[in-house]
Amino acid sequence: MNKRVKAWALVVMMTAFFTGPARAAEDAALLKDMTSVIALLGLPCGKAVNAVKKGDNDHVVTCQDGNRYRVFLNAEGRVVAEKQ
Repeated sequence: MNKRVKAWALVVMMTAFFTGPARAAEDAALLKDMTSVIALLGLPCGKAVNAVKKGDNDHVVTCQDGNRYRVFLNAEGRVVAEKQ
C-alpha cells in the first residue's frame, strides 16, 4: 500500500509539473489575443493583464491601464467588447 501511495503522489506531482508551463503558455496566448481584439475594436487598453473565462467565447479582461471589458460573441457571431 505504501508503494501505491508513493507512486500516486509521484504521478500527481509530475502531472502538475508538466501541465503548469502549458497553462502559462495558453494564458499568455489568450492575453495576447484579447489585447489584439480590444485594439482592433478601437478601445483603449494598452495590454491585457488578466482574463477570466465566464463561458464559451466569453471573457472578462482587465487591461494594464485599468479598463475592464467583457469580450464575447454576440448572437450574430461577432466579437463584442463591453466596458465593465
